[in-house]
Amino acid sequence: MNGSKVLLDVENLQTTFRIRSGFGAAGVHKLKAVDGVSFQVRQGETFGLVGESGCGKTTVGRTILKLYQPTEGKIVYDGQDITQMDQKAFAPYRRKMQMIFQDPYTSLDPRQPVSEIIGAPLTLHKLVSNQAERNERVRELVHMVGLKDDHINRYPHEFSGGQRQRIGIARALALNPEFIVCDEPISALDVSIQAHIINILEDFQHRFNLTYLFISHDLSMVRHISHRVGVMYLGHLVEVAEVNDLYENMRHPYTVSLMSAAPIADPNVARNTKRVILQGDVPSPINPPSGCPFRTRCQYADEICAHVMPQLEEVSKGHIVACHHML
Repeated sequence: MNGSKVLLDVENLQTTFRIRSGFGAAGVHKLKAVDGVSFQVRQGETFGLVGESGCGKTTVGRTILKLYQPTEGKIVYDGQDITQMDQKAFAPYRRKMQMIFQDPYTSLDPRQPVSEIIGAPLTLHKLVSNQAERNERVRELVHMVGLKDDHINRYPHEFSGGQRQRIGIARALALNPEFIVCDEPISALDVSIQAHIINILEDFQHRFNLTYLFISHDLSMVRHISHRVGVMYLGHLVEVAEVNDLYENMRHPYTVSLMSAAPIADPNVARNTKRVILQGDVPSPINPPSGCPFRTRCQYADEICAHVMPQLEEVSKGHIVACHHML
């Protein structure tokens, strides 16, 4: 992937929400869901984004797709700055950039049959000239994800979770996108179905040269599908590296603790693996700690961590870490 062009370049991305918890101005707080995140995704690769629930992974994906408006920073797609584009100017990029949502139960309109769920984007973006052409394209997409003709006129409640996610994938592929944000696409599915969905995503990536931002807390699946991985904590990116380098040479204390929490199938290996247990809870993003955001739970934290925010620095080729006391 090193020779591929940079398709997505995210620079110092910040996304802040105003949260109301009481009356008047005193009850309005700013929540920095994403705070200064920077990374690049090359064409044809899968960039995995991992971290605890609430760390800002999904907000990053939704901000890139302009479902949330960024507060600061830049989003450059295929050389074009799309950060401040209005919806009209962004329309051509909407075709190129799609999303597969986490929950197949809520991401599909229960009032619409599959034919409308998949076919509506084709009509909206004028990719078909008549109803017959639209029906043929819907049928083609349904077959691509492993469903049958008799599924086309059914409604979402008539399908299993795995089948619904296949419909969501078909909808995302309808516009022939280049880049897809996969927002925990398997977390709501049975374990027996998860591998099938991952195989579908990998197959389509190879067939259509798709580029993925794969958001997940399933560390084993991220290792399987990703080329590079970024680790997030409390809205910040703390470590980025090629997948094997990250899993075999973790340098940030949070990455070490996160990886040690992943279940290990081999009981002998699991028995000899030391677990790193974090103390305390994730701080509130409304009132984050000063300095390093991880310092309140880090065993190596000292005075500098309390006052100075660590910056990402390259410790080896392609491996960047934000820590004053990297391992």
